[in-house]
Amino acid sequence: MLREKIFIFSPRCRECGKRFSLKEILYIDSPDCSCGPRSVDDIDWDTWEPTEHAVLCFIVSEGRVLMIHKKTGLGKGKINLPGGRIEAGETPREAAIRETREETGLTPLDPEERVELSFVFTNGYSLHGRAFFAASFEGEMTETDEADPFWCDLDKIPWDRMWEDDPLWIPRALKGEKLKGVFVFDEDTMLSHRITSLDGK
Repeated sequence: MLREKIFIFSPRCRECGKRFSLKEILYIDSPDCSCGPRSVDDIDWDTWEPTEHAVLCFIVSEGRVLMIHKKTGLGKGKINLPGGRIEAGETPREAAIRETREETGLTPLDPEERVELSFVFTNGYSLHGRAFFAASFEGEMTETDEADPFWCDLDKIPWDRMWEDDPLWIPRALKGEKLKGVFVFDEDTMLSHRITSLDGK
């Protein structure tokens, strides 16, 4: 016997976009997606809505890239790039400039958006990010409450102290390639990913 709510039931989890099985759709009024997705293929990225929106900003100059020792928030203790959440009424580009200035004391000039990133965590948290790249800047580098900035040679990036996804897309983006990446994480462990070139490569 089919349940009464079959016509208004969503075939996907409203939180993470994971597709329910046929058995769940036909016989359970309110299927529960308690475990979270384990693969990027479990998620309908066209309808997916992230918990938060954020940015990263790369300043690349004289064979070096500006990086930070992250002191607070998501990724605390890791090596990362300057960045953070987009505030209400702010464009992603404005957020990239502001966050970099707040975390490092340096203001990137004319940053270019090059990468779009979507992250889903098995605990229900999700994040949509955009990565910007700038070749020039102004200001003086300063340690802040959020981050300890430093210049790193491009051939000495400490991948073993960074998020697992970083070595999969950052080297390509540093060469100028425009990319779109989707990732599933269980805490610090990457479970699944897919990276697509937007340059047709």
